[in-house]
Amino acid sequence: MKRDEGMTKGIAAVVVTYNRRALLARCIDCLLRQTQPDMDIWVIDNASTDGTGDMLVPMVRDGRVHYENTGSNLGGAGGFEYGLRVVSEQDYEYAWIMDDDSMPEPTALEALMRAAGELGEFGYLSGKTLWTDGSICRMNVQRDLKLRNITDFSQDRIPSGAATFVSLLVPVRVVREVGLPIGAFFIWADDLEYTRRISRRYPCWVITDSVTVHCCETNNGGNISTDAPERIPRYRLAYRNEVYVYRREGIRGAARLLCRTPLHVLRVLLRSDGRKLERIRVIFGGTWEGLSFRPPIHRIE
Repeated sequence: MKRDEGMTKGIAAVVVTYNRRALLARCIDCLLRQTQPDMDIWVIDNASTDGTGDMLVPMVRDGRVHYENTGSNLGGAGGFEYGLRVVSEQDYEYAWIMDDDSMPEPTALEALMRAAGELGEFGYLSGKTLWTDGSICRMNVQRDLKLRNITDFSQDRIPSGAATFVSLLVPVRVVREVGLPIGAFFIWADDLEYTRRISRRYPCWVITDSVTVHCCETNNGGNISTDAPERIPRYRLAYRNEVYVYRREGIRGAARLLCRTPLHVLRVLLRSDGRKLERIRVIFGGTWEGLSFRPPIHRIE
């Protein structure tokens, strides 16, 4: 069907990738198997060096995939900022965003779109995310309206105050209104900040019959006290970014921060097998940096 001028396109699946071509190939295969029609796939490549671009050439040539190379590694946050800008400028109605290790089940998007049609106005819809063993993926547990982890997924729809960028459906008009994710975060908490920014303005929901498997290496949810030594430095960004997020939550956010820092230090002292001082320095360093961190929020012109 030829679209009239000004007519919106359907759904853009936005996948951010970096040097994980095998996982990306599996993710694309899952997207191609979706039962929901009228969906385009956009791969946002953070300048991978593992041959990702070459792998995608046949898919781009036959129209199965749209490919954008960012030119440098912008991190997950920068990749999602880049990708949402691209699809917003293409006049899609919805963006469905995820990492390259996300494997949505065939009816995942159909379930989200069915809920979208029934709900009408909403800020985002988030699916239920499982780990590879079938348990709930701890890294992707959504927050309720008081920003507490959701623990009961027995209801079809659950009100949500924050979610992650694994199977997140956002109307493009909402992107244009609230702006883009904060690319300066680089990694970690960009999804928490962005979905919280949306949920302040619109009702948001977890749709539990939309299921995605997240093929992350472990199901520990990101814990500095038990994570591998080589991953310790990156937690500085996690603490910096989360302090920025909770600074905007008023008294409740301040109370959370005051309780969180000593609690996390205590966990390191009790649970860590080694490098305890390094882990504690990262906690305090990232927290201190976050108190003055004021990254820009870019918008669609």
